[in-house]
Amino acid sequence: MAKNTICLWFDNDAEAAARFYCEVFPDSMVHAVHRAPSDYPSGKEGDVLTVDFTVAGIPCIGLNGGPMFKHNEAFSFQIATDDQEETDRYWNAIVGNGGQESACGWCKDKWGISWQITPRVLTEAMAAGGAEAKRAFDAMMDMRKIDVAAIEAARRG
Repeated sequence: MAKNTICLWFDNDAEAAARFYCEVFPDSMVHAVHRAPSDYPSGKEGDVLTVDFTVAGIPCIGLNGGPMFKHNEAFSFQIATDDQEETDRYWNAIVGNGGQESACGWCKDKWGISWQITPRVLTEAMAAGGAEAKRAFDAMMDMRKIDVAAIEAARRG
């Protein structure tokens, strides 16, 4: 077991979410599904309680804790992409599976988890600072999914 694991709270579909993430992102896998050994106040014997999985190299546990807590943008996974094809693939998988678009490369999956699909060209432009960063930042502010060609053009001025 990893020393530090992200725990993601789900209503009742941690296993479905984990399996979806493993289909979409490389370096991802479901390690174990743990079921209730007996009935309990909000469920019954055999219900999935937790799912141990890795998503994009990050160890996680999905907890089927019920409907009382909801995800919000205060937590997100940031996925670095190398080109438009990879950006499109992740964005379309999340949004096309019941998710929703947001601004500046952010989207949310159908379970409410936020994702930042961030092309490296944008991160590199921001790290460059100065006028290059400002142009890239200004271009990004008008986007939902990041347009790699538009960021590259903005970097060049």
